[in-house]
Amino acid sequence: MLNYRDFALRKLASIAPRYLPFADVATEDVPLSRLLRLSLFQITVGMALVLLMGILNRVMIVELNVSAALVAGMIALPLLFAPLRALIGFKSDTHVSALGWRRVPYIWKGTMYQFGGFAVMPFALLMLSGYAEAADAPRWIGVSSAALSFLLVGAGLHMVQTVGLALATDLVKEEDQPKVVGLMYVMLLVGMVVSALIYGALLSNYTPGRLIQVIQGTAVVTVALNLFAMWKQEARDRDVARQMELAPKTRFQDAWRNLAARPGMVRLLAVIGLGTFGFGMADVLLEPYGGQVLGLSVGQTTKLTALLAGGTLIGFGIASRTLTRGGIPVRLAIFGALIALPGFASIILSSLIDTAIPFLLGTFAAGLGAGLFGHATLTATIRNAPNNQIGLSLGAWGAVQATCAGVGIALAGIVRDIVVVMPAFAGLPASTPYNMVFIIEMAFLAMAILVAIPLLLRGTRLKAVNARSKPMEAP
Repeated sequence: MLNYRDFALRKLASIAPRYLPFADVATEDVPLSRLLRLSLFQITVGMALVLLMGILNRVMIVELNVSAALVAGMIALPLLFAPLRALIGFKSDTHVSALGWRRVPYIWKGTMYQFGGFAVMPFALLMLSGYAEAADAPRWIGVSSAALSFLLVGAGLHMVQTVGLALATDLVKEEDQPKVVGLMYVMLLVGMVVSALIYGALLSNYTPGRLIQVIQGTAVVTVALNLFAMWKQEARDRDVARQMELAPKTRFQDAWRNLAARPGMVRLLAVIGLGTFGFGMADVLLEPYGGQVLGLSVGQTTKLTALLAGGTLIGFGIASRTLTRGGIPVRLAIFGALIALPGFASIILSSLIDTAIPFLLGTFAAGLGAGLFGHATLTATIRNAPNNQIGLSLGAWGAVQATCAGVGIALAGIVRDIVVVMPAFAGLPASTPYNMVFIIEMAFLAMAILVAIPLLLRGTRLKAVNARSKPMEAP
């Protein structure tokens, strides 16, 4: 009897090397079909991000008449868990189980958190929107239940993504880790795009009942995909389990101190934070800028997401190829920030000459720079990881990146609103508040470059020393 699941994976794996960047990371031991199956955890993370940041953001404010301030607070709740990604990664490095698993238990825990949050969410939102009064229930029940559901989903997606990336890097050789990380993030973008289209189709005729069905369906699909992604990925080894039980226990504080003591690690995390601020602030303002300043239609501004994602995807591809060939990650990160600087300048220029072409070019350049910067800094973090602590390093990168991205998005909206109401800026063009945010982004990117330059100089010196220390090869 034909196994349709295996047939579909084989067909996907056969066409992927032509259309997917990083597909050449596959080997006989770790075929592409296995990597694509593992990457399904990124699909579920993308689904959760689209649902939280896009669909529910609009539905809660427009259809459910929930206060915009309350909605912003709900969406920000998942960020409370972001700083704990380093602890999650450390726990997955040192976890002891009878079967020798380290990563799988934490991916499953994160999946259950996501499922629990999605299970509570639809009814909490309905109570929050006014159905609580109809059911003679106090409003605080709706508020607290909605907060709990958002917090659970955020905790789950942070846990799944951190430990899933650590498991992906465990499966491949060190020189192939940049490629596998790139592949995982390509699948995240794919998950976001595909799920956005599916959610849009399902909610085209919105009703509260349809919203409940969509969220509950997301819960079921999340469990199914993550379970399929984990299946037979991490080898069961009881010998490893016994060795870890007998090994000296390492405290998180000691592991973190060891990580921070590695040469350049604290400076690298500072570069990640500054650069993420610089790239992240624009995410929430590009579409309003295009509509309010340049007069673009809703359909036209919606395509900006695809343009930004396309630039990011190309950046991932370039970064993966360059790093695999021995490129210095910090140099590539600086190059990404340098590309974004004229990109944001081009966006500002579009308001001065009242044309959309510089705006579109600048948006693409910002996406390209973000792809280069994100992939390069993540690879630098992995390569600087202590032995057997790659989960901790990935968690540190994720904690800084996710926290700074969320704070940057919030800061962009706050700065824009403050400038709008300030009397000193009354009568100025509508582009002024947006352009001030873009200038702040350029300043953060410039600071990231300045902080990264000593890392680049140090890396270049080490590479030169290593090259001189190699024995001379026979001609």
